[in-house]
Amino acid sequence: MKSWTLSAVITSLLVAGASAAELQPTEQRISQWVDANAEAAIELLAETVNIGSGTMNVEGVREVGRVMQRELNDLDLETRWIEMPTEMNRAGHLFGRKDGDGKKFLLIGHLDTVFESDDNFQAFQREGDIATGPGIADMKSGNVVIVYALKALKEIGALDSIPIVVAYTGDEEKSGKPLSISRKDLIEAGEWADIALGFEGASYADGTDWATIARRSASSWTLEVTGKQAHSSGIFSDEVGAGAIHEAARILHSFYAEVRGEYGLTFNAGTIQGGTTVNYDAQQNRGETFGKTNVVPRKVVVHGGIRTITEEQLARTQERMRAIVANSLPQTFAEISFVASYPPMAPTAGNRRLAEQLSSINEALGRGPMPIWDPLKRGAADVSFVAPYTDALAGLGAIGEGGHTPNESLELSSMAVAIKRAAILIYRLSQESQD
Repeated sequence: MKSWTLSAVITSLLVAGASAAELQPTEQRISQWVDANAEAAIELLAETVNIGSGTMNVEGVREVGRVMQRELNDLDLETRWIEMPTEMNRAGHLFGRKDGDGKKFLLIGHLDTVFESDDNFQAFQREGDIATGPGIADMKSGNVVIVYALKALKEIGALDSIPIVVAYTGDEEKSGKPLSISRKDLIEAGEWADIALGFEGASYADGTDWATIARRSASSWTLEVTGKQAHSSGIFSDEVGAGAIHEAARILHSFYAEVRGEYGLTFNAGTIQGGTTVNYDAQQNRGETFGKTNVVPRKVVVHGGIRTITEEQLARTQERMRAIVANSLPQTFAEISFVASYPPMAPTAGNRRLAEQLSSINEALGRGPMPIWDPLKRGAADVSFVAPYTDALAGLGAIGEGGHTPNESLELSSMAVAIKRAAILIYRLSQESQD
């Protein structure tokens, strides 16, 4: 696949002239039902937001899962709780499924948040059209959008014929490892599906709704450097060499100077520990370091992240980083390792076609066309695991801001908009398969 420049991506991702349209009578019924049940959707949102479900709060995640399982059961979906191995310390996932004819839909949400049980930000609060609470935008509102979009389809008699899998993962914010286990069922659902829809928060800026057809990968890297411990008076000599910290600085500067710059690629050094002794816990992202100004440091550990727009870009970048690491300063040795987490969701022609449909629906709802959101402005998501197997859209949730902060909030009126868009999109796409 070719590499992407900023201008090429923005040009290629523009939705090509989706014409304005009006809602058909059945779609008008969907819209009317959603408006009539908007407060009930908000009540379900409040119920789940008031259950703390940080990723590592296993029981909290399961409790939110029980609420959503109740809702899926009421929709006559066959539900199951997928347990993870005990050593992974993750709650598991909730999947719901129903059979049908025609195009197969995978709807993706997640039950966990970044706010753990000891965080002070714990409760749903509402003031007018704005509500706050842990995970309200990322992504308990999106979970509710899925349920109420399906309820709207059931109301018009369309749901029975549509094959659907709803996947609520329990560890999106900090995925369990290995991914071959924690994402096995999601990937299998992606291989089954014709269309995947991710319901994390909508992109809204400059008075415009935006469609998301691409998201970048998220993986981590660890740089470990060793040097020769010695009295600092001998540093830079042939016998003592540069020391571990100077070598780590060389490597990081070279990453910045020689690897940075390609569209879609960013990398970040998140933590650095260096000195005579280093103890670093990658799972907790914290460590302890001891050293002295008159001792040449023996060890450095740098833990960072990397994001790319394609798998090819990721592989190419890793090779460039490895080459820099291998060019060691005197009396030092360094090695870098990579751990995959979220793959990229590349901008495909199939995804663009879905965005055209979504844009047409948005116009019919009176909100105008939806251009394509720059993938550099969004993080990774579970939809990326299935994007290689099926056409996909992301960002089908409601409008919020302040995600991952104590200021996380949601525009409650945008819930109804998101539910309408999702329900009508599924309805239109399902009707296409019957033509």
